[in-house]
Amino acid sequence: MTKPEGTLLLTGRDVASLLTIEECMDAVEKAFKLYAEGLAQPPGILGVHVQNGGFHIKAGTLNLARHYFAAKVNANFPRNTRDFGLPTIQGVVILCDAENGYPLSVMDSIEITIQRTGAATGIAAKYLARDDSTTATICGCGNQGRISLRALSKVLKLRTTWVYDMDHSRANNFAKEMSDELGIEVIPVDDLKPSALQSDVWVTCTTATQAFLRAEYVAPGAFVAAVGADNPEKQELEPTLLSANKVVVDIFEQAATIGELHHALEVGIMERKDVHAELGEIVAGLKPGRVSDEEITVFDSTGMALQDVVTAALVYEKALTQGAGTEINFK
Repeated sequence: MTKPEGTLLLTGRDVASLLTIEECMDAVEKAFKLYAEGLAQPPGILGVHVQNGGFHIKAGTLNLARHYFAAKVNANFPRNTRDFGLPTIQGVVILCDAENGYPLSVMDSIEITIQRTGAATGIAAKYLARDDSTTATICGCGNQGRISLRALSKVLKLRTTWVYDMDHSRANNFAKEMSDELGIEVIPVDDLKPSALQSDVWVTCTTATQAFLRAEYVAPGAFVAAVGADNPEKQELEPTLLSANKVVVDIFEQAATIGELHHALEVGIMERKDVHAELGEIVAGLKPGRVSDEEITVFDSTGMALQDVVTAALVYEKALTQGAGTEINFK
């Protein structure tokens, strides 16, 4: 392997210009498969809570075109937009050569996080949603809601999508923007009842700390992607929505600690053995995904570090090819 000459600095704009949701979905699907096949070691996570928010550090390693290590440091402050005009999530990804430790790249994490999370939602829908799904509800009209809808549109033939946000103006703007972009009917709603029992797919991507998606809203045969819960305080789904249906997690120990699964375990209506599979096991063909048109499937997405590794590696390799970014030297 040629010795690097420096460390590539990539801004959020650089990352966005280098990464498409289709490429990200392919890469993230590969990462899930490698992990399920035992070809990647378990990733690590550390959370630190502070007043009004918190930080989490996710790290992992994958042997791809070269052996990579990546660590992502993300800050999550739900009041940022209102109080400071800043993004809720901010941070950086450090990508290293896992053979010698050299820091290959430092890149903005916002676009990495948004895209790899949306990619996981799209991949989960590919295996767990009904093939004939045409309707969806997106709860949360921020960047994650947008990328989730884009990812879903790559694997499903959606015709109608309802969108809900506590800020109604955000829902209205989202509906116009995404309807124009995707050419489908996107309808803003003030509550979830209009789409209850009509949606084939639900995506929750909010900062909620109390469950709002009730089991009675979800029709037989629906697929639910729960994206928002990434610390023990966050919750979007009524626990019975998990306990009564097929649950697939991105990575088990993490979901049991900080995901929607955590809440179902905590109140005692689920045991660990009740989880059907990790997503990678389904991607790798080790366990079945959806097996009938009537079952409700729930994907508990907490964000696995290997998603960050494979996405950062993809961005870095494209940046080298296209001459993007700014090279720096820490010596």
